[in-house]
This record gives sequence, structure tokens and C-alpha cells, in this order.
Amino acid sequence: MSFELFSLENIQEFAQSYGYWAIFLGILLENLGIPLPGETVTLVGGFLAGSDELNYWLVLGDAVTGAVIGGTFGYWIGRVGGWPFLLQVGNIFRISETRLLSIKDQFSENAAKAVFFGRFFALLRIFAAPLAGIAEMSFGKFLVYNLAGASAWAGVMVTLAFFAGRIVSLEQLVAWVSQFAILALLILVAVIVVPIWWESRQVKHLGE
Repeated sequence: MSFELFSLENIQEFAQSYGYWAIFLGILLENLGIPLPGETVTLVGGFLAGSDELNYWLVLGDAVTGAVIGGTFGYWIGRVGGWPFLLQVGNIFRISETRLLSIKDQFSENAAKAVFFGRFFALLRIFAAPLAGIAEMSFGKFLVYNLAGASAWAGVMVTLAFFAGRIVSLEQLVAWVSQFAILALLILVAVIVVPIWWESRQVKHLGE
């Protein structure tokens, strides 16, 4: 499928043509794991609300509802079939089950934070819910953090586009938010990967 389908111009055209359904389905599908630019869809919705083409509260409601429903499906996908799939991936990359169990336990300790704050990070927004299911986070707890995270993320994105869209162009706004999301993801990866690398190096050093 051509990436041109997901260009900013096409997304804006879809949102103008199909209104609230385009926003709801775009965010829902992204949260199901389909690589759609849900963040851009949300910004476009807020921008159109700021230009009085759509209603702010309905756009916000669409964003929250789509994110919550999509995240819930993602959770159950991870809970039902995520672990066997992860084991297969581990075999391909020669990662032992013991190591995967250790990573699973580490994620379980921070699952609530990942579900809530993951909304604000590129890629993690897609994978946080399935990972919470794999980590066997209780559904009740997941539902609370999923709703809270979706509400906070949608509130920030829609409101930002609603007001900032009156000052800067939509293209510039989307570019800034995308750059911030990528930078935040790189920082997060560094925070997670560096300690794990350092720990494994220390263990290897002690074993010599």
C-alpha cells in the first residue's frame, strides 16, 4: 500500500469528507496495531474543530473512544495469543525463554506507567496494550489506565491542534509533534536499553 494514502493532505480530505467516523476509525485501527498515523488523524481533527468545520467535544470524544476501544482489543490480543507469538519471535532471534520471562516480569512492574504514558510515544502507543496483555496485567487495572491515558493524550493532541492550528499551519504543527514523538521515543529507548546493556556487561564481567 502506498504511503501516499496516509499523506497529510489525504488524511485531511478523509476527515473533511467522513467527519467524526474518519477520526474514530483512524485512531481505533492504529490502536489495534495497524500502522496508521493516529496522532496525525487526531491533530487533523483538532485543527478542523479549530476552524469550525467540526465540533471540538465530538472530536475529543471520538479520539478517546477510538483509543480506548482499540487499546482494549489490543490488550486481549496480547493476553490470548501474545506470549506464544513472542516465544516464536524469540526463537528466530535466539532469545531464550528465560530472558523473555525476565523482560516480561520487568514490564509487569511498569505496565501501568507504560499503558498511561505510552500514548505519548511513537510506536509504544501501538504496542503498550498488547504488551500489557502479555504481561497479564489485570483487565480492571488496565481499563483504568487505558482510559486515563487515552483521555490525557487525546485532550493534549486535540486541544493543541485546536488552538495552535490558528497560529501555525497544520503541516508545521504535525511536523513538530512528530519530531517530538520520535525524540521522546529515542530517549525512552536509551533509558531502557542502556541499563539493560550495562547490567548484562557487568554480569559477563563477573563471570570471566
